Amino acid sequence: MGARQSRAVSLLVTSVALVALLVPGAVARPASGGSAPEAGGPSAGGPSAGDPAVVDPAEIPAEPPVPSEPPARELFGADCDTVIDASQVTAYCHNSFPRTDLVRLHIECDRWWDIDGDGAAVAVGPAGRVELSGRCWKEVRSAWVSHEPG
Repeated sequence: MGARQSRAVSLLVTSVALVALLVPGAVARPASGGSAPEAGGPSAGGPSAGDPAVVDPAEIPAEPPVPSEPPARELFGADCDTVIDASQVTAYCHNSFPRTDLVRLHIECDRWWDIDGDGAAVAVGPAGRVELSGRCWKEVRSAWVSHEPG
C-alpha cells in the first residue's frame, strides 16, 4: 500500500518551490565599484545590474509625471436638421461658430436601382444659414450631412 502525502506536506513543498523562484530577485546587489561580490551577486548566479527584471528603487520617481494638458478642442461644425418628406430631403444648417464649415448633403435611396446622391460642398460662414436639398425617385432610406473645415 502506497503512502499518501498529507495536504500540509504538499503545501510545504509548494511554498518552498515558490520561495526558491522568488528569492533570486530579492537578493541585494553590491554597490558599484565594490571589491568582492557578495552572496547572490553576479558571480554567484544572482541578478546582474543589466537584468531588466531588477528595479533600482532610486530610479522610481517620488510622484508620477504630470500629464500634459490636452489640446483645446476647436469649436467647429454647423448644426443641421434634416427633414425627409416622401422622396424629397431638405437639410437646414446654421453655423454658430467662428470658422467656416463646408457642409454636404448625402442621400441613400431605398431601391437598388435608384441612384444615391452626394451633394456639392456648400460653405456656411460664421453665423450663416444654408438650405440643402436633394431627392430620390422613390423612397429615401437615409440622409445625413457631412462637415469639413473650410
